[in-house]
Amino acid sequence: MERCKVISTEKTTVVIQINPQEAKDSIIFVDGQQARGTNLNTTLKGFLKAQPKALGTVQIMIGVMVFLLGILHTTNFYKYSAIVVYSGITYWGSLIYMSAGSLSVAAQKKLNPCVVKASLGMNVVSAVTAGLTIVLMGIQLKVISMDHSSSHAEKLRVVGIMLVFTIPQFIISICTSAFACKATSNIQSTVINVLLN
Repeated sequence: MERCKVISTEKTTVVIQINPQEAKDSIIFVDGQQARGTNLNTTLKGFLKAQPKALGTVQIMIGVMVFLLGILHTTNFYKYSAIVVYSGITYWGSLIYMSAGSLSVAAQKKLNPCVVKASLGMNVVSAVTAGLTIVLMGIQLKVISMDHSSSHAEKLRVVGIMLVFTIPQFIISICTSAFACKATSNIQSTVINVLLN
């Protein structure tokens, strides 16, 4: 259904058309299989271009690896204060990464606006968490590198590996958020036409 409003003055006419995106009966194929829902919003098809299932799987694997490396880092906690250990970011951060990945996989499977919006929100939280983790691990690397004893070389390696996993997590979360935001923002579009008399 299209709504139209005409505002006229002496010299110009402004026509504002609001075109809500209607859900149409369509068939979408995901990974070679037909999607179950028949009333799918066509604007959500753009979300599939990001391959959220593959990116979500990578996010889950990164979350598991950061969690396991966090356990290793915590058990080898020595004399110096470990910012990463005290903040607990390897534990709650990895749970956020896994949650964001799970919602991305679910969003591709269901292609429902609510699930895509949930994926968007969780990936934004994941991007912020990954950014904070990168900062904390950078500080931790600086603290470890200032200590020149050989006993902290293992710590340096573990934090470095966690940092290598966290940077792609940050990038994936931003990319998934961008595609989800684009897909959910096109639900209602407004067109403004200005006619000069």
